[in-house]
Parts: sequence; C-alpha cells; structure tokens
Amino acid sequence: MQALHFGAGNIGRGFIGKLLSDANVHVTFADVNQQIIDEIAKRHEYPVNVVGEQSTTEIVKNVDAINSTSNQVSDYIAKVDLVTTAVGPQVLARIAASVAQGIIARHQQGNNKPLNIIACENMVRGTSQFKQEIFKALPESLHQWVNTHIGFVDSAVDRIVPPATSTTGDILEVTVETFSEWIVDKTQFIGEIPQIKGMEPVDNLMAFVERKLFTLNTGHAITAYLGFYNNIGTIREAILNERIRSIVQGAMEESGQVLIKRYNFDTAKHQAYIEKILSRFENPHLHDDTARVGRQPIRKLGAGDRLVKPLLGTFEYHVNNNNLLIGIAAALNYRNQDDEQAVELAKLIADKGVVQAFCQISGIDSNNPIVKQIEQIYTAMQNHQFV
Repeated sequence: MQALHFGAGNIGRGFIGKLLSDANVHVTFADVNQQIIDEIAKRHEYPVNVVGEQSTTEIVKNVDAINSTSNQVSDYIAKVDLVTTAVGPQVLARIAASVAQGIIARHQQGNNKPLNIIACENMVRGTSQFKQEIFKALPESLHQWVNTHIGFVDSAVDRIVPPATSTTGDILEVTVETFSEWIVDKTQFIGEIPQIKGMEPVDNLMAFVERKLFTLNTGHAITAYLGFYNNIGTIREAILNERIRSIVQGAMEESGQVLIKRYNFDTAKHQAYIEKILSRFENPHLHDDTARVGRQPIRKLGAGDRLVKPLLGTFEYHVNNNNLLIGIAAALNYRNQDDEQAVELAKLIADKGVVQAFCQISGIDSNNPIVKQIEQIYTAMQNHQFV
C-alpha cells in the first residue's frame, strides 16, 4: 500500500507518517521545506522520540519525500491508495488545486482503484471542507467519477507534538507524547478500509470530534492564554499553577456537560478523560510554549472552534459556562507581537471595542448577556485586577 502525505513537519513525521509506516504503508511526504525533503529522500528513515513514563526512540522507515510544488504530486496521486494531510487548516485550500490535478491525472490514466483522502487537521469535518476546495478546481464532468472512486474521509486526531530541538542536531528527529488517537468516519471510505493500527474507524465521528475539540483543544487553549497572560512560558508550568488548573478543569467540565447531554457520554468515563488530558499537559518530557499553543486567536475564537462552540452548547443545554468565559476573555487578551492574528485582534479591539470585536469574530449577538460578562473579565485582565 502506498500513501502520499502532505506535510513533513513534526505532526506529519511524528504522528500520521509514523502510524502509516508502522502499518507497512510506503509513505511519501510532500512538503515545501527542501532541506527536510532532501534528508528524507536520502535516508528513507528518521527517529521519533516517544516520551512518557517509559520513553523510547523508534526509527520510522520505508519513507520518501517530494516537493509539494512539483509536478511529481500529480504523478503520485495518480497511483497511490491513500492521501493524508497534516498541514494546518489554513493550508488545505492552498494544496487543493494540486490534489485536483492529481485526480485529473488519475482519471486520464484510467486508474479506477479506490483512493481515500483523509485530512488530519485540528478542524471539524476538515476533509469535507477540503473536498469542497478540490471540487472547485475540478471540471464538473469529473464530479460523478470522483464521488464513485474517491473517498473523502473526515477524522479526529489527537497527539501532542511540540516543536523539539534535537540534541544530536538531526533535523528529522521529532518528539511526541505516548498517547495518540486517530478516529476516522468509516462510512465515508470507498472500497476496503485500510487496516492501520492506531486508526480507529467509527460510525459516530462527530461525537469524537467534539469530545476532542471541547476537551483537549479547549483545555489546551485556555491553559495557553492564561499562562501567557501570567508570563508563564510553557504549558506544563501553566497547568501546575493551581488557579489556572482550576479554571482549565472547570472549563473542560462545563464543555463536558454539553457532550454528556448531546452524546449520552458516561459521566465517570468522561471525567477520567478530562483527568487524562490534564496529566498529558503536565508531561515533564514535553516542552510546549504557551505562545505556540495560543497562536491564531481569531481562528480559535470562531463560532465552530474550541472556545465558542462549546460555549454555544452551554446555551443549548442550559449548563454553567463561567470558566469558559474566563478562557475566552484570556484569548481576547492575548498580546503577542510575533503572532499575526494576535496583532490583528488587538487592532480590531482598539478600533471597535472588545464587545463588537468579539461578536464580529464569534457571531454571538451583542445583546447576549454573556457578552457583558466577557467584557467585564476582559477589562479586569486589562487593568491587572483579575485574580
């Protein structure tokens, strides 16, 4: 089995690429970083440090690499069995045209074997959104053939892969936590579902997508924003702060009530899931900066993302949201000159005020009483009166 994987960064190499290679899939990475591409193409392997209570270094083999801007992308898509991505939500649209050209080449060469495409991104139904972008670049005459021969499989992915500096100077070395979860929608595959250890096909994907988004992503973001606000450099240091931990856990329990009511999750099991995530944030082997985790605050304050989507759920199911509001106010306070969206957010607030800025980004009506509460918490933080 052959796969083309877009994104040879830490997540691509340390998570998806590793799982595929471990399942004896030949993985070709496609990326724009020529130095990384050349090194993978030369060595056909790289080390992954899996860190936790029992840390190990594993060698990922059976890999190759090409430049994602080259014509080789079409050649590979014309023949592979699987296409995966780990490029970031904003990059998906940029590579859609290249994937479309590969699909056209596949059709022209008469390759009617099933091809499945899985976007492994921190977004809800990312592959479905990717499909829309790909279809924009395809002739309408091909749409029916594509729907018959190509599966667009949504997924939920979960593994903390922080930027890591190699102790040996190896640019391919990557560090990941022990825990990983790759859930895929089994109803969207064309042909047989590949047997890949660590990839779990389910028929209720949205429950797992929202469980991860409302718990891991929500908690991670709030830890980052409160940590950054308090001049704390890493996620581990931030979650070990009692006040921050209390708010983060409270926010995850608030969003958890939404999940329990929406998907009939077992309360005790979901509480154990929250505790597991808190312990992952504490992992002493992972050095993850609050500035990195907090980046792109405008995206993270969107209606379908990790802060506002669970908040909307608290309206729907009439559950508490005090800690989620603190997390949102902390996100609005994120001032990082090295982050383009943080700069844009600060300007938007300066121009329009925090209420109008938040409502514009989140889509929440300014008359909603929680907006006033967020404004009050935001102002207290601005005045350094937040305890």
